[in-house]
Amino acid sequence: MRTLVTGGAGFLGSHLCEKLLAEGNEVICLDNFFTGNHGNIQHLRDNSHFELIRHDVTEPILLEVDRIYNLACPASPIHYQFNPVKTTKTSVMGAINMLGLAKRVHARILQASTSEVYGDPSVHPQKEDYWGNVNPVGIRSCYDEGKRVAETLFMDYHRQNQVDIRIVRIFNTYGPRMLPNDGRVVSNFIVQALRNENLTIYGDGSQTRSFCYCDDLIEAFVRMMNQDQIIGPVNIGNPSEFTMLELANNVISLTGSKSKIIYHKLPLDDPKMRRPDISLAKQFLNNWEPKITLNQGLQKTIAYFDSLLAHQEPV
Repeated sequence: MRTLVTGGAGFLGSHLCEKLLAEGNEVICLDNFFTGNHGNIQHLRDNSHFELIRHDVTEPILLEVDRIYNLACPASPIHYQFNPVKTTKTSVMGAINMLGLAKRVHARILQASTSEVYGDPSVHPQKEDYWGNVNPVGIRSCYDEGKRVAETLFMDYHRQNQVDIRIVRIFNTYGPRMLPNDGRVVSNFIVQALRNENLTIYGDGSQTRSFCYCDDLIEAFVRMMNQDQIIGPVNIGNPSEFTMLELANNVISLTGSKSKIIYHKLPLDDPKMRRPDISLAKQFLNNWEPKITLNQGLQKTIAYFDSLLAHQEPV
């Protein structure tokens, strides 16, 4: 397969490029490097089946491909709130341009959507038939509503133009190649712990998230694209649920840090709970479910950040 990965130099995109190449595909990595990183894909540059194109998905592009994974969009609150108009344009115009490409070349296309389409949910755990509780005018709306519109576009291109689509909704994912300054809770806690700084919990620490290690998530992506039974949306995440306080204590224990825990005010529209129902993924994706436990994944991620910080900071 000749496969296009938008956002391919990002955290998840680079892992996906790596897996697709390992399976014998030709991979075109497209990225504008707003949050993508050349270092994430440097080890792939010598592969004759890998091609890098610097491009913004808000602009059209003409390519001949068999499959498209549309991952392009800043995914952490710090980055997507930095330029909210650009974030919305990336989700909406990016979806239009990639769907237009898929329509022209008859490619199968996957949309990397998000659990944020559920907003601050009143249903727990979240199933795909839940429509969500999203503030359309809040500070997170650029991301939440942008992804919701992208799903709308995917479904309408499918119904109106018979475009071969797949939609997955990603729940909290972590692992090596996360940015140390992305403001996500796993990277925040690990970097703070490794520096023996106070771990910052927003709210009282009782809010929950479900953390899926990147390798498990990428496996689900590929399985979703390789099956013909369901177009989605399908939840992809880890149904094991942890409070922020549990995660903080876990990170302190695994790093041997001297850090203390401090509490700050909860940001606006921050969801109080998040846990996927993955029944559809199990049913249609060859019995997919996460294999890597939180502690196993944290150990791998801590090792990555430990090495990264050692190269960034003076001894």
